[in-house]
Parts: sequence; C-alpha cells; structure tokens
Amino acid sequence: MGRKYFGTDGVRGKVGESPITPEFVMRLGYAAGKVLIADRGSLPSNQHPTVLIGKDTRISGYMLEAALEAGFTAAGVNVLMTGPMPTPAVAYLTRALRLQAGVVISASHNPFEDNGIKFFSASGQKLPDSVEEAIEARLDSPIVTVEARQLGRARRIEDAAARYIEFCKSTYPNNLDLRGMRIVVDCANGATYHIAPHVLHELGAEVIAIGNEPNGFNINDECGATHTKVFSNSVRAHRADLGIALDGDGDRLMMADAQGRVYDGDQLVYVIARHRIQTGYMRGGVVGTLMTNLGTEHALARIQIPFERAKVGDRYVLERLHANGWTLGGETSGHILCLDKHTTGDGIVSALQVMRALRETGETLDAFTADLETYPQVMINVPVAKGFKLDTAPAVSASVAEVEAALNDNGRIVLRASGTEPLIRVMVEGRDADLVRHAAETIATAVKAAAAAG
Repeated sequence: MGRKYFGTDGVRGKVGESPITPEFVMRLGYAAGKVLIADRGSLPSNQHPTVLIGKDTRISGYMLEAALEAGFTAAGVNVLMTGPMPTPAVAYLTRALRLQAGVVISASHNPFEDNGIKFFSASGQKLPDSVEEAIEARLDSPIVTVEARQLGRARRIEDAAARYIEFCKSTYPNNLDLRGMRIVVDCANGATYHIAPHVLHELGAEVIAIGNEPNGFNINDECGATHTKVFSNSVRAHRADLGIALDGDGDRLMMADAQGRVYDGDQLVYVIARHRIQTGYMRGGVVGTLMTNLGTEHALARIQIPFERAKVGDRYVLERLHANGWTLGGETSGHILCLDKHTTGDGIVSALQVMRALRETGETLDAFTADLETYPQVMINVPVAKGFKLDTAPAVSASVAEVEAALNDNGRIVLRASGTEPLIRVMVEGRDADLVRHAAETIATAVKAAAAAG
C-alpha cells in the first residue's frame, strides 16, 4: 500500500485546501490515536497513550492544534501541548517524557499560507512508512468517539522551552563557552524565536537576534535559512563574529562568517566531519543526498571519510545512517543530523557542533573550509500541477540526454519532484559555471513545456 497523504515530511499543503482543513486534521488525529491505542507496547491497559503537540508560529496553528486535540481525545488519547516549539524540540520532549508520539504542526520553510502535520515516534524519530500507512488506512473510517469515561485529557506544558534550552546546551562541551563572541541569530520569525537567543546567551555569547518577532504571518518571510541576504548583511552591519540562520521550525541551519559569507549544509557538515576526524571521534562516514555538492564528496575523500548519497529528504539520510551505523549526515538545504547528539535534524544543536570545532581549533569558517572547493550548482524550481509525472514526458528525457552529452562526464544532473511542494526541481552541477547555467535552463524549459501540455 502506498501513501496518499504523507510525503517525505508528513502531510503538507495550503491551509483551507485538502488535506490541510480542520475536518481532515481532526480525522488524522483520530486515526493516529487509534493506531497508537492498537500498538500500545508496554503501556498498561488502564492507561491512556499520551502524545505531545507542538507548532510553529503560523496563524493557522491555533485552528489545527484544536482539530488535532479533538481527534486524539475522541480516540481516547491524552494530549500535552507546548505552544510554539521547534520541530527537534518536540522530538526531544517526546522521548524525554516517555510519551507514545509527538506531533508538529508546521510547514517548515514554506510561507505562512501553508501548514502541515508531522509525527515522531516514542524514540523521537520520524515515523516509518509502515506506521504512516496504518494511519492512512484508518482515515476513511468514521470518527466513533469513545465513551465519556475513556476520553483523553488535554493540558499545556509550561516549562517545555526551558527543558529544551537545557538540552541544547548539554550538547556543547562543559569546558567550552562562547564568551567574547558576538553572534547574529536569525530565527525566521518562527518557532525558535524564544529558544535560540537564550541558548547562545546562556553559553556566554553576545547575541543579536533578528527574525524574532513572529506575528502569525511573517514566518520565513525574507528571513531565516531560506532567505540569507538580510541575515548576511546583519552580520556585517553588527560586526559580528558569526551568524546563525534557522528556518521556521528550527531544523535547518545556515551560517555566516564575519565577512557575511554564507555557508550551506554541505559546508557545515564538512566542518563537523573534519573536526571529528582530527579529534578522533568520527564514527564511520557521512551520508549526504543526491543534491550534495560533488566538491564536498571529493573533499571528504581527501581526509579519508567515506561518503554515501541517499534520496533527498532527511528521513532517507537517517535511514542510511542507521543502516551503516554512522552518526553524521545532512543536506545542502541545511538539515544536519548529528545522531550522537539528537535523534533528528536540529539547527541549534548543529550550530553548536560547528562552533565547537571553531572554538577548539581557533579557526574561522573560511579557514576550516579552505580545502573544500564547491562546484557551480544551479537549481531551478519549476511549478507543476499536482500529480504531474516526469516519466510521462519524453521531451524532458530527450533534453536531459542532450545536456548529459554536453557535460561530457564533467557534471551531474538531478531531476526530481519535490516531496513537500508541487514543484519539479532541476539541478545541474559541473566545473563550468556558464555551461551549468545553460544546461539547467534548457531542462527547466523542457519541464515547463511538458507541464503546460499536461
């Protein structure tokens, strides 16, 4: 059985359109609750399963939170609510509080008009496909509310933010601090607005926070990890030593040096990996994705660190890390997994691992990545109708073949459908920047024509 609603990162879409409606989200909560009750594990039969619900700062979060609460409690599941909380915080708290599942209401880096629902297991990891399929199998069944004495209860956790702040700090060595550093942190007007500045301040840094005034509508709006221009300029304007940019739900990371130069996920993973191999606690290799820059792979090879590519999506990076017994991986987009520190990608925790490397070596980001030559890479996102299939567009295949011949083994092409948005992503990479740009535009034009033709 395939997944109808779940993509690579939960259920996501435009608010008010299927599936992101109050009616559907209530059914989703009910269906997930029934799956939890059916798979109670060691939970006593007289005890309700309990889930944690967190959300980012979108205005629609209030509506969807209420719908989820209704669905879960109707199924007989207790609910704990945190209010605005980063996605990795929900993963951590679910595990720390020994709960049966965690739920995040967020569309991550998307604009405020979108929203989504994603789940974490009791161990703080993304749900496996089999569990998502079990939830989907129950979605078409009517809601049958349990009898009144079996209804779930709901309450808010008042100290969720403080718990998570302490967790983040615990991933940074006790013998190190950030004293003497001026750091700009861009919270993307998202869920880290009341978390990230405190973590850095309590570790001793002078903190300049931007993107920390969410109003329900400005999440990811020309700020954060997906819009780094303002962040980069702010680092220079404040004469900061370092900059940290997070996305709306706090699981992506970009950083900037004192000159405002921005470092993406590939470069930051390389910093962490190089530091770990130098200090002797690198465990295995690194998992990237199809989008990871070829220069990163070559740089890791030079310092004898194995590298493997997974499908795009942090869930697939995680799968390969577990399969190999490795602990470090990530995506160009800034999802970085340090499994020796957390069970999922965490922008704040990953930033602390990079800063540990810089503090222990005394090097700058620029110096630490001097041996990493990234190849020119162009990505073009082509909007398409939902359900558009690349494999039914022979003109696109012909265009790809033409570009491959032009690259002549000196580059890579990745053509894939986004798992979170109605887009086809066209990525071309190679040594010749002009050729790469032309190649990407050629393929994108073919995709646009095929999409228009239906």
